[in-house]
Amino acid sequence: MTPRSDGASDGASGHDAATYLGPSRRSWRALAGATRQLLAHPRAAAAILRARVTGKRLRARQALAALVGIDHRLALPPGILDRFPPAPAGPGDAIRLIGDGALVAGAPGRIAAAFAREPDLQALYGDALVQERHGGAVLPLLPPVFDADRLAALDYLGPVLACRRGALEPGDDPGSPAEAAFRIAERFGPGAIGHLPEILSVRRGASTATRGGETGRVPHHALVRDHLDRTGREGVGVAVVPDGLVQVEHPLPDERPLVSLIVPTRDRLDLLRPCLESLRGCTDWPSTEIIVCDNDSREPETLAYLRALEGEGRGHVVPWPGPFNFAAMNNAAAARARGRLLVFVNNDVEAFRPDWLSRLAREALRPDVGAVGAKLLDGEGRIQHGGIVLGTGGLVTHGHRHFPGDAPGYLGALRVTHTVSAVTAACLAVEAAKFRAVGGFDEAVFAVDFNDVDLCLRLNAAGYRTLLAPGAVLHHREAASRRWTREARARHAREIAALRTRWGSLLVQDPHYHPGFDPELSTHARLRAGFPEAGPAPLRRPGA
Repeated sequence: MTPRSDGASDGASGHDAATYLGPSRRSWRALAGATRQLLAHPRAAAAILRARVTGKRLRARQALAALVGIDHRLALPPGILDRFPPAPAGPGDAIRLIGDGALVAGAPGRIAAAFAREPDLQALYGDALVQERHGGAVLPLLPPVFDADRLAALDYLGPVLACRRGALEPGDDPGSPAEAAFRIAERFGPGAIGHLPEILSVRRGASTATRGGETGRVPHHALVRDHLDRTGREGVGVAVVPDGLVQVEHPLPDERPLVSLIVPTRDRLDLLRPCLESLRGCTDWPSTEIIVCDNDSREPETLAYLRALEGEGRGHVVPWPGPFNFAAMNNAAAARARGRLLVFVNNDVEAFRPDWLSRLAREALRPDVGAVGAKLLDGEGRIQHGGIVLGTGGLVTHGHRHFPGDAPGYLGALRVTHTVSAVTAACLAVEAAKFRAVGGFDEAVFAVDFNDVDLCLRLNAAGYRTLLAPGAVLHHREAASRRWTREARARHAREIAALRTRWGSLLVQDPHYHPGFDPELSTHARLRAGFPEAGPAPLRRPGA
């Protein structure tokens, strides 16, 4: 339980990541909506103003984002390109460059040094500045570590991929960084591809991956199909969806396995009833069981509802008396569950699209995947959860929080399945065998907060990947039902300390999130002060 702490191509030639860098300025429509929110909530607006004038700028920025929403503010002035003149020469004969961008001064030496330091590194890509029209704004391309799932949806690697001469098979002549990366990952594993988080290249004009009239280029969806076939996944579906992204659909078993939907609660029938009714009435999965873990509900209406739930065979109730322990409640329900797949659902979450469970199951039943999370929308229809990002907001935060509910997200993060460090247990799917293999939620150390983060990180450490599947969309009402008593604050402080002790090295910088973003606001919204900073940056690799 984590605390609260377009233009598209036609799909024929693949999607370029610059399409999903996000808008550079707030539209008049968004500005008008923000003004309405401020006028409709005068107390909140006054609190934001007080925080601002008393010097509490960060608190004011975060409160404003929560009240009126947020979007990308990433555009840089055209003059920024003057700081990055082209490199006079490449990185040497031992390194091959693939792509349509130009290396900047100093980049060849940094690329060559990275290969020299890490003998098993076969390819690397860096950050880029993209100017699609002369004199126009410059957008930064700040990619995460290598992720084949995200790469299948769109080519996010940027204008240039550098690789060793021997990284590709003799005769291979890839036409794009994505094609080369797929082949190198197949041959050496994803860990052989690194990301250097600094500006290595500049691209002026549209990418050849999306420019009309190009010939000789293999469409991106065809590259993905070839990659899947070469890796023995002929049964995986590939389709170009209306926004030009490539959708990869992993097959489900012919006989759908039983799924256990686990919902912890204490009274709050106003939340529980619509939650369970939505799980039963808006889920297209043929075989489910509902397990409610009840933590000392006392209201007569709630008790009558739970008795009827069991008496009518609509669900099972697992009593959990005593102090509130979210992790222990879920563990107790999971021990009673019969399903191959466990889906943990908060009692303030509601399904409204019937395919939400099948979309989670397609990912969670993959052998190399651990936890899978959904995209959650808050009461205003904005993003409440788009994956969990480590090292932001002081500790962890939800990705793209407060963005519009229909936003594509940075590099398509709110549209495409991709790897993240963790997801919230407000809606989390995981195979029962994998959950039990790592010991379930740590109820002794993380009774209430961060138990989902800890679970995902332990699954990651065991060799499974955590995915966000944003095609699965649910509402999260996020009711403020918890009281911050003195004991609760002390417990919360202990759990923060425990998270830092256990996972402190990962909390420094999330590998799936770029250090160039402002770490103190909603993720992917603003660039870090002084960006782009000069100086060497450590190479990032999957699993490192």
